[in-house]
Amino acid sequence: MYRFLLSRQWVILTLVALVLIPTMIRLGIWQMHRYEMRHARNELVASALHADPVPVEKLTSPGHTVTRDERYHSVTAVGRFDTAREVVVRRRVNADDEVGFHVLTPFVLTDGKVVLVNRGWIPADGPSQTAFPKIPAPPAGQVTVTGRLMPDETTEASGIKNLKGLPDRQIMLISSAEEAGRLDAQVLGGYLVLTDPEPRGDTPELIGKPGDENAALNYAYAIQWWLFAAAVPFGWVVLVRRELRDRAEDTDRVDEPEKAEPATV
Repeated sequence: MYRFLLSRQWVILTLVALVLIPTMIRLGIWQMHRYEMRHARNELVASALHADPVPVEKLTSPGHTVTRDERYHSVTAVGRFDTAREVVVRRRVNADDEVGFHVLTPFVLTDGKVVLVNRGWIPADGPSQTAFPKIPAPPAGQVTVTGRLMPDETTEASGIKNLKGLPDRQIMLISSAEEAGRLDAQVLGGYLVLTDPEPRGDTPELIGKPGDENAALNYAYAIQWWLFAAAVPFGWVVLVRRELRDRAEDTDRVDEPEKAEPATV
């Protein structure tokens, strides 16, 4: 009855089904891992953003690598902005995907150490890409700033190449180690994304809070793959039963005796 399963067509169909089932299960497991990673990241970011600000030197120091747990944590610093040695970070976009610069200003702490402060985004509306843009001045004198602590940028994490030979006072990636060499100062590891005080005239444009990653989408994909995996054997059984039914009907038609022709008068 089931000898047809040994035919070339059915052997191929069965092998394909046997390959699809574990493949779909593994894809579902991978999506579930992605869900767990994104969910954990969202919780970590939310916890950091809602934590009470702490002095910056409690979380970082010269040469320190900002960890995943320290990232986005709100910190405070007391000192003054050194605008004479600020630089701009090229090819950065704002909330409307307009290309411009991030303004990176050294902030000299009361003990002489320096922390890099990303003051926000400005448009690239200068006469050329090589000209240093006009940057609104930050508050003068000693001030207290608050910002989100961020790790140094890398090509691997950002996808941005660290190009050399750029115009004066322009960089591609924010690196506390490289800035320490340029400034000849003790620079705290990582940098701050400024949140307070807000700039006058809303420029530079402050960088918004990080958004939640869509972890629920990965959860839905995982369930979808597992449903597909369960549907494959179900579909295979349905096809086998249909084949058996069709073959039985064909056999019945062959075995059915022909009706006798009526005799002619």
